[in-house]
Amino acid sequence: MISDELYCTGARVWIPDPNEVWIAATLSEKWTPGQTTLSIEIEDSLQARQIKVPTREKLPPLRNPDILIGENDLTSMSYLNEPEVLYNLQVRFADRNCIYTYCGIVLVAINPYDDLPIYGNEIVQAYNGQDSNNLDPHIYAVAEEAFKQMSRFEQNQSIIVSGESGAGKTVSAKYAMRYFAIVGGSSHDETQVEKKVLASNPIMEAIGNAKTTRNDNSSRFGKYIEIDFKKDLTIIGAQMRTYLLEKSRVVFQAPEERNYHIFYQLCAMREDEEFSHLGLQCPEEFTYLSHGECTEIDGVDDMVEFEATKKALDILGLNKVTQQEMFKIFAAVLHLGNVSLTERTGDSSKIPARINSTDPALKSFCTLLGIDEDQTNKWLCNRQIQTVGETLTKPLTVAQASFSRDALAKHVYAELFQYIVTQINKSLACREKSQSFIGVLDIYGFETFEINSFEQFCINYANEKLQQQFNLHVFKLEQEEYVKEQIEWSMIDFYDNQPCIDLIEAKLGILDLLDEECKVPNGSDANWCTKMYERLTKHKHFGKPKTSRTAFIIDHFADKVQYETDGFLDKNRDAVLETQLKILRASTSEFVADLFVDKSGASDTSGAKKKTVQVRPGQKQPKGMSKASKQTVGSQFRESLRSLMTTLFSTTPHYVRCIKPNDEKAAFTFDPTRAVQQLRACGVLETIRISAAGYPSRWTYPEFYQRYRVLCKFKQIQRNDMRQTCEKVLNGLINDPDKYQFGKTKIFFRAGQVAYLEKLRSDKLQACGIMIQKHVKGWIYKKKYLAIRKSTLLLQMYARGYLARKHAQFLRETRAAIRIQKIYRGFCSRKSYYRHRKAVITIQALARGILARKRYAELLRNVKAVVIQKHVRRWLQVKKYRMVLKGIVLIQSHFRRRKARLLFKMLKIEAKSVDHIKKVNKGLENKIIELQQKIEDMKKVQKDFDNDRSKLENSQKELERLKGSEEHLRSASNKITELEEIIARLEAELEKERAEKQDLISEKSLLASNAHEKQQEQDETDKSQKEQILKLEEEMAEMKSKMQAEMNLRLDQERKQVIQEMAVEREHHQRLVKDHGRLQQRMENLLEERNAKISGHARHPSDVSSVSIDSSVPDSGINFSDEVRHNNESDFDSLRRRKKFENTESPLVTESQTVNKTGDETEKGAAEIAGSEDTKAEDRETIADDRSTILGGETSETRDGDVDDSKPANLDLGMMLKLQTRVRDLEKERNQLLKEKENVDRRPRSESQYSDVAADHQKLIELEMENARLKESLERLQKAVALGQGGNEEITNQFTALNEELSRRREECIQLKSLLASRTKDSIETAKESYGGNAEILNEDGELASAYQTLKDVNRVLQRDLELEKSGYKRKELELRATIEELKKDNNRQQDLIGQLNKVASNLSMSPEQAMQNALQFEIQRLMSENLDMREKCDQLEDKVRKLKKAVKIYSNRLKEHGVSGNSEGVSSKGKPEEGLEEDEEEEMGGKIKYQPTKNYMGMLEYKKEEEAALVKQLVTDLKPRVAITLIPTLPAYILFMCLRHTDHLNEDSRCKTLLTNVINGIKKVSKAHQDDIETLILWLSNTCRFLHLLKQYSGEKSFQVENTELQNNHCLRNFDLSEYRAILNDLAVWLYQGVVKTAKEHIHPLIVGALLEYEGIQGLSSKPSMSRQRSSSHSDTLEAPSTPEHCFENLIKTLSSWVNLMRTHGFDTLVVNQLFKQLFYFIVATAANNLLLRKDMCNWSKGMQIRYNLSNLEQWLRDNRLHECGAVEAMEPLIQASQLLQARKTAEDVDSICEMCSQLSVAQIIKILNLYTPVDEYEERVPISFIRKIQQTLKEKRKSDSSNPQALLIDTKQFFPVMFPFCPSSIGLESIDIPSVLKLGFLVRL
Repeated sequence: MISDELYCTGARVWIPDPNEVWIAATLSEKWTPGQTTLSIEIEDSLQARQIKVPTREKLPPLRNPDILIGENDLTSMSYLNEPEVLYNLQVRFADRNCIYTYCGIVLVAINPYDDLPIYGNEIVQAYNGQDSNNLDPHIYAVAEEAFKQMSRFEQNQSIIVSGESGAGKTVSAKYAMRYFAIVGGSSHDETQVEKKVLASNPIMEAIGNAKTTRNDNSSRFGKYIEIDFKKDLTIIGAQMRTYLLEKSRVVFQAPEERNYHIFYQLCAMREDEEFSHLGLQCPEEFTYLSHGECTEIDGVDDMVEFEATKKALDILGLNKVTQQEMFKIFAAVLHLGNVSLTERTGDSSKIPARINSTDPALKSFCTLLGIDEDQTNKWLCNRQIQTVGETLTKPLTVAQASFSRDALAKHVYAELFQYIVTQINKSLACREKSQSFIGVLDIYGFETFEINSFEQFCINYANEKLQQQFNLHVFKLEQEEYVKEQIEWSMIDFYDNQPCIDLIEAKLGILDLLDEECKVPNGSDANWCTKMYERLTKHKHFGKPKTSRTAFIIDHFADKVQYETDGFLDKNRDAVLETQLKILRASTSEFVADLFVDKSGASDTSGAKKKTVQVRPGQKQPKGMSKASKQTVGSQFRESLRSLMTTLFSTTPHYVRCIKPNDEKAAFTFDPTRAVQQLRACGVLETIRISAAGYPSRWTYPEFYQRYRVLCKFKQIQRNDMRQTCEKVLNGLINDPDKYQFGKTKIFFRAGQVAYLEKLRSDKLQACGIMIQKHVKGWIYKKKYLAIRKSTLLLQMYARGYLARKHAQFLRETRAAIRIQKIYRGFCSRKSYYRHRKAVITIQALARGILARKRYAELLRNVKAVVIQKHVRRWLQVKKYRMVLKGIVLIQSHFRRRKARLLFKMLKIEAKSVDHIKKVNKGLENKIIELQQKIEDMKKVQKDFDNDRSKLENSQKELERLKGSEEHLRSASNKITELEEIIARLEAELEKERAEKQDLISEKSLLASNAHEKQQEQDETDKSQKEQILKLEEEMAEMKSKMQAEMNLRLDQERKQVIQEMAVEREHHQRLVKDHGRLQQRMENLLEERNAKISGHARHPSDVSSVSIDSSVPDSGINFSDEVRHNNESDFDSLRRRKKFENTESPLVTESQTVNKTGDETEKGAAEIAGSEDTKAEDRETIADDRSTILGGETSETRDGDVDDSKPANLDLGMMLKLQTRVRDLEKERNQLLKEKENVDRRPRSESQYSDVAADHQKLIELEMENARLKESLERLQKAVALGQGGNEEITNQFTALNEELSRRREECIQLKSLLASRTKDSIETAKESYGGNAEILNEDGELASAYQTLKDVNRVLQRDLELEKSGYKRKELELRATIEELKKDNNRQQDLIGQLNKVASNLSMSPEQAMQNALQFEIQRLMSENLDMREKCDQLEDKVRKLKKAVKIYSNRLKEHGVSGNSEGVSSKGKPEEGLEEDEEEEMGGKIKYQPTKNYMGMLEYKKEEEAALVKQLVTDLKPRVAITLIPTLPAYILFMCLRHTDHLNEDSRCKTLLTNVINGIKKVSKAHQDDIETLILWLSNTCRFLHLLKQYSGEKSFQVENTELQNNHCLRNFDLSEYRAILNDLAVWLYQGVVKTAKEHIHPLIVGALLEYEGIQGLSSKPSMSRQRSSSHSDTLEAPSTPEHCFENLIKTLSSWVNLMRTHGFDTLVVNQLFKQLFYFIVATAANNLLLRKDMCNWSKGMQIRYNLSNLEQWLRDNRLHECGAVEAMEPLIQASQLLQARKTAEDVDSICEMCSQLSVAQIIKILNLYTPVDEYEERVPISFIRKIQQTLKEKRKSDSSNPQALLIDTKQFFPVMFPFCPSSIGLESIDIPSVLKLGFLVRL
């Protein structure tokens, strides 16, 4: 009962309206009891009205305050009435686009007619496990509530989805099933069972849904799906029941409606070859599809939908054959509709029907079903009548035949529909026992049309039953709440529709009368209607229409409905002629025959397998109904409905009421008239009425006090007892005690009381506001008055001061003017005096200066004249001296040149007689070149000396010129006399030189004539040699082209083969990589064995080229061994320098790079020996020229005999003579070697040398075959690994074959080298035979050098291809690691045996040198092990000494206690046991690092092989985090690496691999066993990272040794390359990192919402408490209460701090800590932001302030822990911007600033927050819809091109940032680490 005080002036009410249903108005006067009229004013039009109020109950409904508008739950409103429900739904739907709203336990879902992004997997995860009362209303919230109750209380649940056609029932049920499929799956991905459950939806929509005028996808049947769950809450199966399929739609559709979707989908596929045999056409061509004249749906592609249907059928296990049979039946139904029935002859009413025998539709129908065409034709037009003794055939009229045909079509479709449902149930059937189930009921809502028939009658009957169950459940929950809170209550009266149900289903009710009439032979609809008029007229829910005799009226709970009886009997009988069924049963198609077999026994209409459910027993079936065929449709429906209600009563129901907002299917358009009709029909208003009849408003005591504490007096407040405080407050506010009740935890209010309290609160706040305004305004005006008075006084003061200052300024200016005049006049007088004085002084100075300068200039001219004379005279004498000296030098040079040319001619002739010495005697030529180099060096030294000497001379000249200027002036006369004497002496010497010059000219002419004769002879000889060279060049060109073509062909073949092999290898690589994770563990042992096998076969790629170069040397006796190469290295260097002296470059000398340095030098040396004759001749000429240059000091530029002005070279003549003697000796040795070579070349060659070529060719063919066989072996190995069969044996065989193949390859490479050498010899031999024994002519122009260069290039290409092939094999080996690891545990014994055999085989195949090396290595290892044993003994003795010292210390302490001190002093002075005892105690407590300088440790720990398991057990498996935290950080990693170093020191590869494998497996095992213990995961993540860093730091790679000390570099691994294990450890670290993050998320997830959203750290700033009621009993009091927000925030900070400290205690790298906390803070913010986006109570200004405050505390925590730069602050940006959005002003001017501020939020998130924004108080304005639209438009324009900004509604909480583990070297030396006793590793020995 609402208080009369609320109907006062200005009260807001609702007034009925014929168009808008309800309109808002305001009272213009106060209502008093007894008043019959009331003045109001319409709010929209401001129109005044008078309304009649005959009684108090007829008062207009009051409106709720604006603060309550838009609430998530309708029952939380103060005034519960129809207009408030309608208006609240309209605001939420049309203005805020919220389609879901709670109404108590009912979820009201309004069809938006638009696609919304609110059903993704992220939304599912947001609702999963959350309290649905705190989140926005959603179908997922209802599903989560059902799932939660099933899991907690182990009770079966059901979700009842109802509504009229087009309201969205099917979609809601589909999303509920999708939610269960996701959260009930075995993992986050859908499994096969869940896929089948979801796949049933498109199938049932295709065969059971159709387009109606109200809905494009209307379900024309009801269905109930039970989803079965196991104990672990995973889906194990499902089953479906169907109800009342609308079979009449198969043969008829109303205008603008369609038949079932499957028919149109099949017609869309008519052009597909797979369906060509069905004879399908356009839908318009079929009678059954063209009644509604609508064959298409906008936006729907029937072809695409058909593909989805086929895919769903495949998922459910229906094979292709069965599908084709089903499609045939569907097509046959369409063809049956096209069968044409015509009349014969006779009376039109009695004329029988006939079918043309050539009717194509009949033929297609019979062909598709496999039935007899004649029989079908006959029995479609006739019927069979059974009499007592005979069977009669009666023809049917066209109307009767048409009805019979349509009945057959409906029956065929219904049977196929039932078959498909049965197959779906079989596919979804449980394979094991289910623990509980959740049912989803998708059933038609209440329907009323202009003409209502049998289908509407059954639908409304079902809704009556469901409404009764709904009313009972709502009443039950309401009463349970009152009992639980222990309040006094009276029985609530609610509408009971049991009388209406009895009217329909009771004995002699409507259904009984209908069945009775159906049994009457001549029963009709009119007779049945008459019987109802006679027997049911007295029933209050039955009515008789006034204007019709063939209709009846039933007063349903929603409305009165008039039903037309026409067709009721036929639809209830659902009769099909037995003869037609027999034809179908006799079909040649086994599928069709089985489909229509006579089924005995009652069967459920749904075809679902019965389940045993603990429910109340239903009514027994009546007798005589043993067969389903005898039951009418009404009886079947009644029985199935009873079974459904029995199931629903045994479960906990959840209700979803779907509302259709408009009939135009317009998006987000709300029609109040249509909505209110559905609200009345679906029971929502009944829920409101039941709630309003009791205590609809409920507040907890803290919430009530928080909201209404402004109404309390201070003396009423008792903070320790909130209930007592609330009672005192309410007693003074509400006088009627019946208006409220005090429960255990809540206060219950009658309807309207909360609004009354809100009014009191508003008045109180208004009065307080007025009081505050009064005082504030008084203070403001007082302040303004004081400011004005103060300003006036200031103005007066400043004005008076200004006048006084102005007068004082006048006085000062007058005094200043007088003083300025005085000073100025004195200044002018002084200035005139000083000017005159300065002018006089200036004139005097100028006169005196002119006289002085004249005297100085005269003296200066005299001095300069003397200096010029001195220099001129000196220059003349110097010029004369230089001319004389130049003549003397020229004469000397000409004489020396003549002598040098004579010597040059002699040497040149001598050099030509020994032309072959350079080719044989390589050492001689090298030494000559060395001498040349030395000569060149001497020339350079001489040249430098000349330059220095010239510079020195110039310096001396300059010095003499500078110093001698004064001497020349003093002794000019004496110099002239001396110069004249010198000139006379030089003239005499010049005459003597002229005579000698004449003699030299005559001698020169004689020598020139002799040289000309010899030159002619030499030219003739050269001409003949050149002709021979031309012939050789032509032949060599032919040979070269042939060799080049052959080599190119072989090269192309090899390259193609390698490319093909690489393609195959890449394919295998991609396939094997997928199995890497699974096979990783089994790879390591076999990989160790394989590495051990192939480790001795590695060789450098340059071996091939070096051998081929060695073999190309003509002298077979020369062997370029390593020692020879080393000794001749300097000779080859000199050969490379020879390029400086050659005029033509050899191609081989210019070779840039080779793989091996020694091989490169050998190649160059061989190329120099194989040089051409022309090059050698030019070399000899060059050497001769160099010799002449050395002897004569001139170059060959003076060869033409002209006199040159070159400078003479002052060389050491003794050195030149020695060089000449050495050159002659070398030439003699060269001649001797040439003769020996010619003798060797003349020897005959054996036949075996020629046969080597064929043998080598055969070897190449065998090598190619072996390569192909190796590929086949690799393929077999991959197949074996992929099949998982025979992998162990296959891998062992493959490794043995690989070892043999490597050995064979090495031998064949050596043979190929010898082949190349022999071919070179053959080519030389052939040249000798072709050119008369003169092989040197063959290489006269460098042809052999070019050919050899080409051969080298080919070899290099082949070598590169070989390297590519080896790299391919290496990659293949890496791919096989995963397979090898998987077989580790099974092959330990076989590996040991294979390893022994391989060792024996390798020892047998070793060369003597290798055997000697192995013996030495074995001896070294033996001595080392003995040394280690001795050290172990020494350590044990030291331990004993230490223990004895401890004992001595203890005894000495005891002696001290007894008064004896002498012994203790002696002990202390000797052994110092005190220090040792302290060290041991420290060792036991913490395992600190000890530095023991008295003993040098190697940083290794020795252990025996059998102790490895104990090592892993003690150090990995059994190590507890509480023990590890007392040790130095990552001590286990150091110990493991020191043990690994010991295995590397002993070069025991197997032990190293085994140790690493066991350690990795141990870490994985411990981490998996303690995956929920974050301390264990952090411990092993830190140790794994440190172990990985140690492997890098001590790997020996320079990039990891930058920060190492010298001792750390000495501790690097020597024998093993563990880069592969580094990759494995890196993967392990990533896995552990992900485990830490996952476990951390699970720990903090329950704390996030309470800590960031609900925690109110700012006191006094509270938000509006939630007034929604608990919608269900899933939140039982027996469950553990959640932590308070304060505790959540404290626990979150405490947890994060403990993790930071733990990580730093364990020595985590700073970068790893930063990455981890960035990931955690991203998860925290994403979870909080997603929860904020789904909670309306969090979207207000005060909550935004609280959230920002909580985030600032987290930021401060990050700064305190030095984590503010890790990226966590950036990860918090979305939530920070969301809180800022809540606090920002929301006006039109702030649109741009809000868009810029919310850069990290998507458009959907911003709009969602604005839609959810709810003011805390009524004084705060709501966000206008126009503002939201403007924000949305602005954001879309600004972010149109921004693809980086996310558009999803929720943030993905599963996003994982990439993690890196940067290298972090350790500064701790391994030698300084000691093992604490707490680890129990006494068997380890430090070395």
